[in-house]
Amino acid sequence: MSKINPLGLKAYLQTQELFEEKSKKTSSEGDSFTATLKDSLKKVNDLQEEKESMIKAFAAGEKQNVHELMITLQKAGIAMQMTTAVRNKVLEAYKEIMHLTF
Repeated sequence: MSKINPLGLKAYLQTQELFEEKSKKTSSEGDSFTATLKDSLKKVNDLQEEKESMIKAFAAGEKQNVHELMITLQKAGIAMQMTTAVRNKVLEAYKEIMHLTF
């Protein structure tokens, strides 16, 4: 069994907070599923872009803070894992609906 990485846990909790804030906002404003999905994907993309820029800056020697780099990598990784998990669940639900007989 693997140990829980404190940086990964912190990034996971921050990502969860983002999704909880969005879900509260969505339910009160009545946003559509499409708008929510687009906004969530944009946030994941922004995290991926931030990750890439931090990697380039670190490799070029512009930034030496390894902790910030690792936190950013964990945030982007967890966000991508959650996005993949949601995609898989949506595809699974779609396949179940397609197999229903009326």
